[in-house]
Amino acid sequence: MRSLWIGWVAAVLVMAGWNDVAGQPNRAVDSIVAHQMREQHIPGAAVAVVQNGRVVHSKGYGIANLEWQTPVTDRTVFKIASVSKQLIASGVMLLAQEGKLKTSDPVSKYYPDAPASWAPLTLAHFMNHTGGVVREGAFDPYRQQPDSVVVKGAFGRDLLFPVGSKWSYCNTCYFALADIISRLSGQPWEEYFQTRVFRPLGMTATGVTTATGLIPYRADGYVWRNGAWSRAEDIPAVRPSGAFVSTVADLAKWELTLEGNNLLTAASKAEMWAPTVLTDGTRHGYGYGWSLDSLAGRPRISHGGALTGFRTTYMRFPEQRLAVIVLTNVASANPDRIAEGIAGAFGIR
Repeated sequence: MRSLWIGWVAAVLVMAGWNDVAGQPNRAVDSIVAHQMREQHIPGAAVAVVQNGRVVHSKGYGIANLEWQTPVTDRTVFKIASVSKQLIASGVMLLAQEGKLKTSDPVSKYYPDAPASWAPLTLAHFMNHTGGVVREGAFDPYRQQPDSVVVKGAFGRDLLFPVGSKWSYCNTCYFALADIISRLSGQPWEEYFQTRVFRPLGMTATGVTTATGLIPYRADGYVWRNGAWSRAEDIPAVRPSGAFVSTVADLAKWELTLEGNNLLTAASKAEMWAPTVLTDGTRHGYGYGWSLDSLAGRPRISHGGALTGFRTTYMRFPEQRLAVIVLTNVASANPDRIAEGIAGAFGIR
């Protein structure tokens, strides 16, 4: 199947007369996105490509709101779901840079009433999902409650495995990290990211998910079922593990920031993008809020996200200085296929 997909991408490039990817958005990317949107029944998508320190493609496709037939642009706001984890982890690293914490700090330093089994847990274990804490804790999608309450809901649950011995995805851990950011920064984590990250970087459309607040140019989420689209349920609870809404235009600004060292130092990024070493000495392809693997033999740093009505992905290819960001507004989408096709068009094949 993978060889067929790569072959299809190559055919698209030939038909589109692909030459130079720099400059204006091109027909090859448009063809890849259009094909996948048809195949996957995606109402709307937005795509950004950043290469060699420049935004070379930033564009919307399809429909953001099916009832009003509102078109998607690169400034349409999507829930980015677990793509948010890199931002939460970056907030922790910013506090580390300021000397307010260490990633080796025990979690019990911030939760002194944690059970004895949590004694070996560090912030690093929470960022790389190797602590053995249950995935969801006391999260209730229909109830607004303090992040600390969700975390403490896991106190009575056994660890899934000895600390650091395995990898298991943990949303509860990111509730704890957000809670610690709030405590050490002296402001709610939502405001911390606005003042410390989003406003300084000009990410004016990026903020916390909300079911009731007004968000200009917001995309609605959908479900494809029995040959038709329907509206996806919008859960009211804010979860730091999938905290933010954003646009591809804003995320391209974030990517340009990651290219430099003005916000996160080179040392901080190296720590975030290092694979996890388990207690038996083996390595697992996850850092702090980022998955680490390869595509077509090229190292890849990436993360996907899924929330009701939305699927997203953010892929970086550091050796090629290439990033592809895809946001979609249907629960069943596979945005990785779109991003990988586009990466192929830019030479990752």
